[in-house]
Amino acid sequence: MKKIIYLILPCYNEQAVLESSANKLLDLIDGLIRESIIDERSKIYFINDGSDDDTWNIIEKIHRKNSIFCGIRLAHNVGHQNAILAGLIELNKKADAMITLDVDLQDDINAIPEMIYKFYEGNDIIYGVRNNRDVDAKYISWTAECFYKFMTFLGVNIVFNHADFRLMSHKAILALSEYHEVNLFLRGLVPLIGLKSDKVFYKRKKRFAGATKYPFTKRISFALEGITSFSIRPVRFITFLGLFSFFVSATALIFSLISFFFFHDNVVAGWTSLFFSLWTIGGLILLSIGLVGEYIGKIYLETKRRPRYFVDKILE
Repeated sequence: MKKIIYLILPCYNEQAVLESSANKLLDLIDGLIRESIIDERSKIYFINDGSDDDTWNIIEKIHRKNSIFCGIRLAHNVGHQNAILAGLIELNKKADAMITLDVDLQDDINAIPEMIYKFYEGNDIIYGVRNNRDVDAKYISWTAECFYKFMTFLGVNIVFNHADFRLMSHKAILALSEYHEVNLFLRGLVPLIGLKSDKVFYKRKKRFAGATKYPFTKRISFALEGITSFSIRPVRFITFLGLFSFFVSATALIFSLISFFFFHDNVVAGWTSLFFSLWTIGGLILLSIGLVGEYIGKIYLETKRRPRYFVDKILE
């Protein structure tokens, strides 16, 4: 039996790529419908995440041309992860499965048919995994791979080189809706569901227009979000850092005493203890306070239980 498949694409200031991406996605979906792979009621949904350019007007325009294109306008910018979640939660009752991907189509849409076949084989979650990142700058590829390895080291169940290009069944999205975190990191959250899953590998493409919405500073912030949302090992690390600092300080004290008694003429009294007190210990304290503060800040946000998004308008 053919299944209803929705494509979910979060959009933030994407006027430069929207129409071109819509045409490519339309060719893909039309082909899948003609070949009776998916149901003719399948749709393409653009989730407008509080864009301040012409993004929403373009979504309305392409919706009027072809009703296969639909849209959700969020009341304000809530971030990439929450925009994806809004599409999944709001539309889950209408589709058998949904595929999330970025509107710049750097994630290869030619992998979508394989995702659907694996869904028909009984998988509830299919991860799109990048097997080639040659189009990214070397420092981006290196830092991204370091991030995935570090997350694994911290004990987080994360799919290596997977971003947010994935298929989720109705059942999987229902399970995801039971997680109520305000600090959302879907790459770590989805694997926690534990339903049957598989992977599809693809080569990442260049962005054909517009600018990336994830500059270096946002990448760092996103990585920190993922680390602190799924592991308390950094806090435990502070304890071991404190012990290490104690042994370093003890060693420095011994060295200082030896220098004072055996090399008295060449030693300024107190220089070792002053150096370690002001720099080593002070730096560790500031780092520790900042890290603990990050976790406290997350607790503060979670206890407020604020809504993760508000839907302003739906085109369908």
